[in-house]
Parts: sequence; C-alpha cells; structure tokens
Amino acid sequence: MKHLLLQYMTRLTSLSKVEQQAILDEILVGEYSKGTTLLKQGEVPGNCYFVLKGCVRQHAVDVTGRDITSNFYTEEQAISIFNAHKPDKSSEYTLTCLEDCVLVVGRLDTEKEMYGKYTQLETMTRRMIEESFGQVQEEFAAFIASSPEDRLKTLLHKRPGLIERVPQHQLASYLGMTPESLSRIKKRIHRGSAAPGL
Repeated sequence: MKHLLLQYMTRLTSLSKVEQQAILDEILVGEYSKGTTLLKQGEVPGNCYFVLKGCVRQHAVDVTGRDITSNFYTEEQAISIFNAHKPDKSSEYTLTCLEDCVLVVGRLDTEKEMYGKYTQLETMTRRMIEESFGQVQEEFAAFIASSPEDRLKTLLHKRPGLIERVPQHQLASYLGMTPESLSRIKKRIHRGSAAPGL
C-alpha cells in the first residue's frame, strides 16, 4: 500500500531512495473497521490521514440537528483538518469510515519533527494540499452554480464508483437534495442514457 506514497515522493520531491525508504519506515499505516469514527465534531484533531483503501465520510450536525455530508474521501485523497484559525482548535466535522479502511496516519504533534528531518516532505505535503485545495475550490464553485441534476452528472463523470459505495441518503445530502429527488434524477438520467442515439 505504501507504494502510492512512494509515487508521490518520486513525483513531487528529489529525495534519494534511501531517504524515501526511511520516511516509509517511519510512517504509520492503520487499518480501521467500517463504522469507526476517526474524529468527532467538536474534538481537537490529533491526526491527519491519507486514504490508501476505503471511503471516509466528512459530516457535521447543523443547528437544526440535520446530519450534513460535506465530503467523501477515497483512495489517494488526503484528509486535512484546517482549524488553526479557531481559538479552541476544535473540528467542525466528524470523520467516519464508511468501509473498512487502510489509512496513512500523520500525527500532528510530530509533524514538525518529520518536516525538520525531511524538508522536502513538507514541500511535497504542501503541493499535495495545494492540488487538492485547488480542485475543491473549483468543484465548489461549479457545485453552487449547478442544478441538482448537473451535480449528479458531474459526480457520475468525475467519481463514477462513489455512487455504489455510499448510502443514498448521505449521497443526497452531499449533493444538496433529498433522497427522493436523487432517486427521481437518477431514473431520469438512466432513461436519457438508455434512449436511442445516446
């Protein structure tokens, strides 16, 4: 599983093979069962993650008591918590494993020490976050401007396997619609794709 990280180090750094192996030896990889809560809303996070296998849901309970899904992290995606601006450093989200997961676990309290030993690791992490953040910004702008049907079509195009991996009510929440609307739109899209000439 660590070969994925090796690919990133090769692409984004000029670390020697010896340095790459030393980093891989130090990195913690954890296995988590489906249903495991990695972080609860309101807790101060101690870890960041990189998904090697599985699916992690990011969600939060809003002021009305609704459980809102804001993201699904799957293979080769980093789960970073940006909460440094908050005085209490608490998380606004809960992270829950929707499947059995294999994750690289980064300890936030030893992050600086690792970066001190391997300065290029910090550069690599920053570039990965920049790539991910740029993609999230782009997707969010498109999401706001899209109709519910277009949101689903985009998801089917960009992350086709996700729709089979997550519960439909959570997918509907993520897309900003009711489960009933999602079901209707899926049927409409399916009918359109099955029509002659399409």
